[in-house]
Amino acid sequence: MSRASSYPSYTAVNIGSLQSIPEAWRAVRARFLCEVTTGSGDTADAVPDGDYPFYVRSQTPSRIDSFTFNDEAVLTAGDGAGVGKVFHHVEGKFNAHQRVYVLHHFHGVTGRFFFYFFSTFFGEIALDGSAKSTVDSVRRHMITDMPFAVPPIAEQSQITAYFDRETAKIDALIGKQDQLIATLRERRRALFGNVLDRASGPSVRLRYLFQPSSECDAPTEEVLSVYREYGVILKSSRSDNFNRTPENLDRYLLVHPGDLVVNKMKAWQGSLGISNHRGIVSPDYEVLRKTDPLLLGSYAHHLLRSPGKIAEYALRSIGIRPSQWRLYWDQLGDIRVVLPPEAEQRKIADHLDEQTTKIDVLIEKAQRFIELSKERRSALISAAVTGQIDVRGEVDIDENLTATGEGAA
Repeated sequence: MSRASSYPSYTAVNIGSLQSIPEAWRAVRARFLCEVTTGSGDTADAVPDGDYPFYVRSQTPSRIDSFTFNDEAVLTAGDGAGVGKVFHHVEGKFNAHQRVYVLHHFHGVTGRFFFYFFSTFFGEIALDGSAKSTVDSVRRHMITDMPFAVPPIAEQSQITAYFDRETAKIDALIGKQDQLIATLRERRRALFGNVLDRASGPSVRLRYLFQPSSECDAPTEEVLSVYREYGVILKSSRSDNFNRTPENLDRYLLVHPGDLVVNKMKAWQGSLGISNHRGIVSPDYEVLRKTDPLLLGSYAHHLLRSPGKIAEYALRSIGIRPSQWRLYWDQLGDIRVVLPPEAEQRKIADHLDEQTTKIDVLIEKAQRFIELSKERRSALISAAVTGQIDVRGEVDIDENLTATGEGAA
């Protein structure tokens, strides 16, 4: 990317935020580049070991025993959480959900170039105007009216060959960081087992250490949230929490520092913790107040968020399927924990604080590297697919011949 330069000359256009394209390129709406249809399948049609890929509204396709398409296509979710986020480039036999748009029968554009341009810019079109959330569902005209910057066919192949090569390098780096994160998380899990398994003391049921609190009517307090990665935090401290807070907070439960806050629906995933904050939480949560002064909050926080205890929450949760599981106080209160002397609790908590902080810092660095790599990949694609940089000299002829590739992306 560093060697790439601009094109010799540009033509003024009005394609969203794009004001100019290389002189030899065309500004064309999607309706003139492909046919737009939808699949006909239903989620219930999926077969675990089916012969063909079945594209639903998520990033991961299912399988099915029949196909309804046999060509090259670009697919995107028509509604749900995947709107503006889920894209696939496929070739061959496949099936698609009835709310998945299938863009195929390309003319004047390669499927691979169309995929890169569409997946880069359709998210902007799907925004509902708030710049924060997307529309609930995609209307056909949103796709057919979308303007594209289209270079000559041969140049498209050069550009996509460059994309495929450079993104493969970036993805390989991301893959290594993903492996590092997995290793660090496994080390973190093992740390809890090694430390907590050696704790000595009486075995006590949680019902004798905590009691439920229904204290509420404090609508002016800060709203809190529970994350499985962090425990109890200020909801305002995260930009990725899109759960809408209601206007009336009178029924929200008051949390004091030292209270145990449990997300009953996600306790089996580790969404609970001892709060360091005063605030309020949804009445769907369980707020438990400590009743035994011999239990240290810092020790309880690590113990109750340990992998062994989280596995027990899953066993005790009630519901037909995981998405409906709930852990009620009757079941949670029956769980036994080891209660060492205060000095030992403090020693265990301090050691876990120190070691988990070191591991979490490394995980955060790896996650930041991944985030920056994805941003670089997006910026690279955006710049080249709009002609802001000229990558024609960055690929060999052999790469050109295999630019479009095969399979799904």
